[in-house]
Amino acid sequence: MVSSNPLFRGGMSIRKKFAATVINDIWPEVVFFTLVATMVYLVSEKTDTKLAFKSSLLTVLGLALGLVISFRTSSAYERYQEGRKMWTSITTLSRNLAQTIWIHVPNERPNKEGERHISVLEAIVEKKTMINLIQAFSVSVKHYLRGESGVYYQDLYPLVCFLPRYTGGSRTDADMLPMWHASEDGEHPYDHSEAPAHPRSSSTMSEPLAMLEKRPPHSRANSIFSTLGRSTKKRHSFDPEKVLPTVHVHRPLRPARNPPATTIYDYFPFLRIFKMIAKLFRSKRDTDESIGWRGLLRRRYKQAALGDSNVPIEISLFLHNYTNYVIRQGLVQPATASSLVNNLNIMQDTLSNLERIGNTPLPFAYQAHLRMSLWIYLFFLPWQIYADLSYLIIPATAFASFLLLGFLEIGQEIENPFNYDANDLDLDSFCLAIQRELHEITAHTSPEPYDFIYSSWNQPFAPADRRTAQDIIDAGLDSYVRKGEESQVMPGMMSVRRTLLQGWKDVDVQTRKI
Repeated sequence: MVSSNPLFRGGMSIRKKFAATVINDIWPEVVFFTLVATMVYLVSEKTDTKLAFKSSLLTVLGLALGLVISFRTSSAYERYQEGRKMWTSITTLSRNLAQTIWIHVPNERPNKEGERHISVLEAIVEKKTMINLIQAFSVSVKHYLRGESGVYYQDLYPLVCFLPRYTGGSRTDADMLPMWHASEDGEHPYDHSEAPAHPRSSSTMSEPLAMLEKRPPHSRANSIFSTLGRSTKKRHSFDPEKVLPTVHVHRPLRPARNPPATTIYDYFPFLRIFKMIAKLFRSKRDTDESIGWRGLLRRRYKQAALGDSNVPIEISLFLHNYTNYVIRQGLVQPATASSLVNNLNIMQDTLSNLERIGNTPLPFAYQAHLRMSLWIYLFFLPWQIYADLSYLIIPATAFASFLLLGFLEIGQEIENPFNYDANDLDLDSFCLAIQRELHEITAHTSPEPYDFIYSSWNQPFAPADRRTAQDIIDAGLDSYVRKGEESQVMPGMMSVRRTLLQGWKDVDVQTRKI
C-alpha cells in the first residue's frame, strides 16, 4: 500500500503546510545567491571581464560540505527521534503507574490501632488523586522543556493546587516550598494570611449525574482570570481545559499553549539584522535587555530561565512519598512495590534525558562556521560553473542554494524538538493522550474474574467447542468423557486438552493466507 503524500493529505491548511516548510526561512538567502549568479552572468556576457574560476576545487569542497551538512541534519534528527522515544517512555510509565495504583492498591484498608480508619471512598479518592498527579507530571514536563517555569498554567495548576505550599505551620513567603516560591511572578503576590478558597457546587453531591446534566455547556472556573488567554472562537470548539477541576486562583493563569506570535520577521528574516542592531544599541543603555547575537539571529521565542524549581521533580517527590506510604502501611506486595519504585526511577531517568536534549545544543562555533562556509561556497559557485553552464548558472545556483540551505535550516529547526515550531513534537497532544488513557484506567471497575468469566457471552473453547462458559460448567467434565478414559484420575481432562489442541489447529489454518 502506497503511503499518502504529506503535501496533499488533509489535516493542515495550505498556510500551515507552507509554514511547516523552511521556505520562509531560506528564501532571502536563495534570492541573494541567485542575484549573485545573475550578476556573474551579466558581467561576463556584457563586458570584457569574465567572472570565472577554475572548478578544480568545486567537487572536493562540495563533497566535503555535503557530508558535513548531512551529519548536521542527521544528528539533529537523532535528537528529534530520541525526544519522541522519551515521550513514549513517559506515556508507558504513566500507564504502568496508574494501572498499578488503581488495581493493586486495595480499597478496603485494615483497621489499625491508633490510626484513623480509611473508608473505601477515601481510598478511591486517594488513588484518583495520585493518578491526577501522574497526569500533572507529563504536563509539567511539557512546560519545563519549553522553558515555561512555574505551575500557573490552565492545564497544570488545577492538578497541583492542593499540594502543600509551606514547610510547616507558618504561612510566610520564607516558608513557601520551592515549587510555589519559584512560581510567583511578583505582580500577583500570594496572600499568606488567608486560607485558599474551596468553591462548592450548589448541587448536592448525592446527585452527581444530575449535576453534570444541568451544568452549562461552557461553564468556567470560579476565578475571574479563568477565561484569560482563550479566544471567543476557541471557547466553542477545542477546549481540553474544560474537563479539569474547577479551582480558585489568585492570579491569571497562563494558557496551556503559548506559542510566540507570528511577526513580519518570520516572513522576511533578513529584517532581523535591523532588529539586532536596534537591540544592541538599547542594550548599551540597559544591560538587562541584552539577549546576544545568537538569540537575535534565530527565530525563537524568549525562554524563561530554568533552575529555580524543577516542577516535574517536585511532583515525582509526592509520588515517591505515596509509594513509601503504601509500602509502610503494607498495602501492596513486595513485587508491586518494586514495580512502583522502578517505574518512578525510570521516569526520572527519562526526564534527565529530555533535559539533556533540550539543554545541550550543538556548539555555536560549529553551527556558525558551517553556515559561513556554506555561504562562501554558494557565493563562489556561479563563478566556478559559468564556463560550463553559461546562463544556466542562474537556475543552477538557485537550486543548489535551496537544497543546501534547506537541509541546514531543517537541522537547526528540529535540533530542539520541544518548542512551538510546526515541525516540533506535538507535546500538547501527547499530554492529552496520557490524560485520556489515565481517565480510561480509572473508569475500570476492577471486577472479580468470576463476575465476567462464567458468562453466557463467553465461549472460551471456540472454535473447537462453541458452547458458552456457563454451559460447559453446567455440563461438567462428564460431557468430555470418552470410552477408555474412565480410569483416569480426572475423567474428561484428556478430551478438554484435545479440544484446546483442535482449537489451535483451526485458528492456525484459518488465519494464514494461502
